[in-house]
Amino acid sequence: MIGKKKSSQPTLFIPGSIEDFIPRDHILKKVDRVLDLSWLRAEVAHLYCEDNGRPGIDPEAAVRLMLAGFFHGIVHDRKLMREAQVNIAIRWFAGYTLEDKLPDHSSLTRIRQRWGEEMFRRIFARTVEACAKAGLVSGETVHIDATLIRADVSWESLTDAWADETMKQNGEEPHDDHEPDKPKRGHPVTRKKHPKKRSTTDPDATLTTNNKQMRMEPCFKQHTAVDDAAGIVVDAHVTTGETSEGEQMMETIARVEATIGKPVERVTADAAYAHSRNYAACEERGIDAVIPPQRSSNTKKAMPSSRFKYDAKHQRVRCPAGQFMTHSSRIEKGMSFRMSANVCSQCPHKTACIPANAKCRSITIVDGYDALLRARRRRARWDETTADSYNRHRWRVEGAHGEAKTQHGLRRAVRRGMANVAIQAYMTAAVMNLKRLAAFFVHSLRHIAPHMRPYNAFSKTIIVYSFRRLKSA
Repeated sequence: MIGKKKSSQPTLFIPGSIEDFIPRDHILKKVDRVLDLSWLRAEVAHLYCEDNGRPGIDPEAAVRLMLAGFFHGIVHDRKLMREAQVNIAIRWFAGYTLEDKLPDHSSLTRIRQRWGEEMFRRIFARTVEACAKAGLVSGETVHIDATLIRADVSWESLTDAWADETMKQNGEEPHDDHEPDKPKRGHPVTRKKHPKKRSTTDPDATLTTNNKQMRMEPCFKQHTAVDDAAGIVVDAHVTTGETSEGEQMMETIARVEATIGKPVERVTADAAYAHSRNYAACEERGIDAVIPPQRSSNTKKAMPSSRFKYDAKHQRVRCPAGQFMTHSSRIEKGMSFRMSANVCSQCPHKTACIPANAKCRSITIVDGYDALLRARRRRARWDETTADSYNRHRWRVEGAHGEAKTQHGLRRAVRRGMANVAIQAYMTAAVMNLKRLAAFFVHSLRHIAPHMRPYNAFSKTIIVYSFRRLKSA
């Protein structure tokens, strides 16, 4: 029998609380049990006038509105406030009733501008501390990787004018593409140099790509560190797109240790972080670096550099013919060794060793080269535990990047400027941590709450007790 809904007058009064109309398994209801923002009001009090002006939005309510938007993949303030008008879960999570008037979307923009990037970094750090107290952060193994975030600029905004203006301010002459380059002695000019394009609407974004087969795009780069125990994001840092992720590795480790309050025992990363200085720095700090070294760039024009033996004790290099390079000089990233031209002219390997445009062979030994050699020898005999750690790196940190982009809108920057992109990255990481903390809380209650008193099942005492019991188990 087909049913029929009778049309009736809308209910004038809603019985009970607005919370009763939200499902128990709703994500915002789960997160509300573990989210603590009681400290926030005191932190931002100095940014407001005490006895003058119109009362602003409650700081906790503003952050809860932003978090609710990221949980639902809503990154634009205008769309978020429209959704909050009809979504009772967002209203309840932010502390608004059905009769309360929601703030204008521009108020969230002014809050971000007033608080600054540092305050949102503290919000993210608090989520890491909460996860650490629950036993979800071990610090034993940390996975580090970087990903690109497309800048909120159009292709029409890219121009050479920004580069020309910068060169003028530095006292240099702008480069003219119509004038040929002046040849340098010993280095023939093969192609013209073009200044890098920048966006006039967002100069912080730089052209870069993560694949040589794909075109370069104006992007920012997020450097992320994920703990292996439960996939908690323990660090997120945003730079320009052209920043080398390998040079940011040790700074990332330092921030992670400062946040979790314990030293990192093992670090995993891909070949982009295989810098000799990173290997050396990890050895000095007692960190096990599970990073596959890059393959040596051997060219067919000259004998590969791997045939030359470096003596770290005496700081010298021996060539395949058994001769030692006598001339050395300090460069930016290491030492440059050069063989005497007289010795190279009499060497039987001259044709296969020396490039056609040189009279003698030179070798560059980067800082930490001996540590790089040890990493290469170790890579050939990785044990099962080490290989498993690197395999977990792939789905731990790269999976976190995929989750942030597909579910929380981090594929493209919402606003312009590095500070705004950093705030977006911090809030996205905080949301991901809160999801994992809420899932752990629900899992712990299923095992422990049935043995406790019903009226005290959701108290803070049981939360702490469940965390400690699972952690000890």
